[in-house]
Amino acid sequence: MTRILVVGAGATGGALGARLVAAGQDVTFLVRERRAAQLAADGLRFRAPGTDTVHDVRVVTSLDGGDPFDLVIVAVKAPALAAVVPTLTPAVGPGTRVVPLLNGMAHVDALEAAFPGQVLGGIVMIVATLDDDATVVQMTSMSSLTIGGLHGDPVPDGVVEALAADGVALEVVDDIAARLWAKWVFIAAAGVITCLFRGTVGDILAAGGEATILEAVDECERVATAAGHPVGEAGHARSLALLTEPGSGFTSSLYRDLQQGDPVEAEHILGDLAARAEALGVRTPLLRAALLQLRTHHQALTRSGT
Repeated sequence: MTRILVVGAGATGGALGARLVAAGQDVTFLVRERRAAQLAADGLRFRAPGTDTVHDVRVVTSLDGGDPFDLVIVAVKAPALAAVVPTLTPAVGPGTRVVPLLNGMAHVDALEAAFPGQVLGGIVMIVATLDDDATVVQMTSMSSLTIGGLHGDPVPDGVVEALAADGVALEVVDDIAARLWAKWVFIAAAGVITCLFRGTVGDILAAGGEATILEAVDECERVATAAGHPVGEAGHARSLALLTEPGSGFTSSLYRDLQQGDPVEAEHILGDLAARAEALGVRTPLLRAALLQLRTHHQALTRSGT
């Protein structure tokens, strides 16, 4: 049986991990002390449409070098990544595959530098949150996982078999890098407009913002093209459908985290894209304005000690 380490048991890691545990997989969760105490006391509580379960799960707060895992799934927020990567060394042996489930591309670079040739691309699509009582709540039936080799290498059969769990639509693809870039471009464009204008897509459109939305999408897509990963027609159409729908209540995860006071992935999503744009000579005034706004907000929080 494939030994799996899930790093993080929040919304994404908890939801995917619960599905893997229910499928009978050998799963261990690497979490912080506070989350470990919750899981030890109450188990991993997971609620989704048609599902309401509690799992007794194996939890660790640190790793030793005794026995590497076959598969490591990294499902933490981007601000935690820099601290997490060095701690994973004991978990990764010569045959281990690492599947990160974060937005953007900086995490791929960091993990490939640490574990060259062992990182797969991964995209998870799930709407989930942690409830007030630390229950993982999957709010819609959508739950998909897309994986693929980053450099044309195949995904090992054991990884595919381990991730084929009920309730998760698994897809193995040959163009995972292009898909990661397409998702990054959409998330960045959505973050630019909702963070700059502090509102939903519907409200921004009603205020006369359609042209600016289109400019933000174009900026982000031009960076991807310059980097060698142009967004295809289907991906472009999906972005416009979501970001130009009249009356839509859609907001970006960046904006929601900002409003809720949670750690914001501004540098991972917008900062990294802006840095690549500058290196490639692509002008991105809206992207840079949104990034400056988020950095200013961060400075204010730091100064006030919150």
